[in-house]
Amino acid sequence: MQRTQIRIVSGSLRGRKIECLVHESMRPTPQMVREALFSILGNAVPGRVFYDIFSGTGVNGFEAISRGAKQSVFLERDPKLANEIERYLNRFTVTDRGQVIRTDVYRWAERWIPLGGKPVNLFLSPPFPDLGARHEAFEKLVRTLIQKMPDNSVIALQTEDGYALDWLPDLDQWDIRKYGRNVLAFWVKEAPDADDADADNGAEADASPKSPRSSAIREFSGDSLPDSNRRPADDADAGDDSTSTSDRA
Repeated sequence: MQRTQIRIVSGSLRGRKIECLVHESMRPTPQMVREALFSILGNAVPGRVFYDIFSGTGVNGFEAISRGAKQSVFLERDPKLANEIERYLNRFTVTDRGQVIRTDVYRWAERWIPLGGKPVNLFLSPPFPDLGARHEAFEKLVRTLIQKMPDNSVIALQTEDGYALDWLPDLDQWDIRKYGRNVLAFWVKEAPDADDADADNGAEADASPKSPRSSAIREFSGDSLPDSNRRPADDADAGDDSTSTSDRA
């Protein structure tokens, strides 16, 4: 085990540090990946609730608070990690903008009911063993969240290079990027437009296919989107560091 400090990159908590122990089942999200995550989310962060699912250290939820999220909801099963998140909420004096839920994420998703119908951001960084031994449960989790989350919400996944994502619903609508051994995948649940409503009412549907790049992401992203057919394998390795691979946030 190795003790390290993780720095919040930007916003009102910029420069504040979170201490954690790095070991096989706790390797925090590399700073490069966090910067990319929030650059892509851009203007979708301020004013929204950010769900830090499989929180680990909670650094992604704290980064969201720092960048103006209305609230971060930290979902973590390990009681020691959950207690540490609460300790830092107090230390950073942001207890009014953070909620810690001690739970098994897979069970929580079955009971989750979004309140108010307002868009939210969901970030999932599962323990990498779950992508192997529990991959069916993880895939069901993602589908459940996609079904339940309100229109215009964003779901973002952090997985490991080599983990197949061909099971994702509407695969061509996902923005998938690779950062060393880490992969980020984004999807926006766009509200039905007038053309969709007309098609549902029996009107002639537009035969042209949807763009593989979500217009909703283009609207709020602070980062340019990749080519429409881009997949992780098409990206050059960026800062590949085997010691910084993340399986817990």
